[in-house]
Amino acid sequence: MTGLFIEAVLYLARTGVPWRDLPKSFGKWKAVYQRFRRWQENGLWRKLWERLQSDEFKIARDIFIDSSIIRAHQHAAGALKKNGGQQAQALGRSRGGFSTKIHIGCINEHTAVSIVITAGERNDMPGFDMVFDELPPDNNLQNAVMDKGYDSDHIRNKLNKNNINPVIPPKKNRSKHVEYDKEIYKLREKVERFFSRIKQFRRIATRYEKLGETFIAIIYIAAVYIMVQ
Repeated sequence: MTGLFIEAVLYLARTGVPWRDLPKSFGKWKAVYQRFRRWQENGLWRKLWERLQSDEFKIARDIFIDSSIIRAHQHAAGALKKNGGQQAQALGRSRGGFSTKIHIGCINEHTAVSIVITAGERNDMPGFDMVFDELPPDNNLQNAVMDKGYDSDHIRNKLNKNNINPVIPPKKNRSKHVEYDKEIYKLREKVERFFSRIKQFRRIATRYEKLGETFIAIIYIAAVYIMVQ
């Protein structure tokens, strides 16, 4: 029955259908939802994702970090003030409207090793800190590859302190030119490909969840699916 339950959640993530519209072949929608929430509250979705990527991460040499704004559906609005309101649920307003931003660190186009969500208007620089701090300390990373939006002395210094080479093209307004490895930078497309894969899940391409913890659980599920393909 666990296999059928996971398939039901994957179906929901892929198609974006409301919980109530889950096909009856998966059982009662409410039972599936309640079990999904229990797994989420117990951290099981995250633990499954962490377990599957741990061995590969230990031998990785490069980390690719980027972010993407996700439009939030009107159904995602209305977080209760007792839960901290919309800001506490990683919801805000960017130029694209009501939105969430997904920040991801991945080691290839299939394996994300750090996933964080913030309100859509949040800058990439604090997003970097959150992604980097989520990385397991036991690693052999040598290069961190990001686009010029991450070009800051803070990010470069933090990477250097951790013996990781920043592969980040400098902004035009940087007073002192900084060299970077252009060949390694070409590999940045791996994180773009990962985002392309994960956005094939309609419940991630558009956010419907009111609670941030529920939305990120859906992202963990999709990330697991992408890893095992």
